[in-house]
Amino acid sequence: MLSRNSAFRSFAVVVLLLVTPLLLVTPWPLCAAESSSRAPDNSQIARAINTVKADPNLATERTIRTLRWAGESQPRPNDAPTSLGWLMQLIGWFAQSARVLVWVAVAILAGLLAIYLVRLIRSRHPSNKVKRVTAPTHVQDLDIRPESLPDNIGAAARKLWDSGEHRAALSLLYRGVLSRLVHVHNVPIRDSSTEGDCLRLTATRLREEQKTYVALLIQVWQHAVYGGQKPETASLYTLCDGFALALDPA
Repeated sequence: MLSRNSAFRSFAVVVLLLVTPLLLVTPWPLCAAESSSRAPDNSQIARAINTVKADPNLATERTIRTLRWAGESQPRPNDAPTSLGWLMQLIGWFAQSARVLVWVAVAILAGLLAIYLVRLIRSRHPSNKVKRVTAPTHVQDLDIRPESLPDNIGAAARKLWDSGEHRAALSLLYRGVLSRLVHVHNVPIRDSSTEGDCLRLTATRLREEQKTYVALLIQVWQHAVYGGQKPETASLYTLCDGFALALDPA
């Protein structure tokens, strides 16, 4: 009895012998191979290209339809919001003019520094020039203009005293003192200055003998005007004779 494997091999050989002639006689595989080897003509290529172009999924441009309110303008994608437009313009202006602003700031700082240095130098080295002030024409209702006084004030006051015009003589001496202090010795006396103010202002403007004379004459004037004490004739002569030596220009 034949085994199972031997029987299967025998059956396969029989089938192969029966199928082989049929495969050799049938011509359809060869025809299919010959037809597939042909190249497409121009018309076929043109039709294929037109078909590809007509496909919306393969087009280079695409039209998209959207809905919006009537009258609404379509915003551009790159446009900034209107509320930030001024800020963008300001930033652009600063970017373009940054160099100019820097030089302007440097110039302003340099000017401020120069002004500060000048003021600092002036404060450490004060000017020695005497500041001229507008001289008053009257002090406490007394006319001290040089043209309102005689050239020789001492002699004129002595003449008034001898003629009995004692108050006029004292007034002339006091007016003469104030006029000489203001116009000759540049003492900054004001129209409202009192006798005490005049003495204080002469402290740094006169020599010691000049300050002594002025103090004595003001004392005699105050005693006579405010205290009603008439000076002795000898004392008044001393003031009259010493006026020119003490206060007149050299």
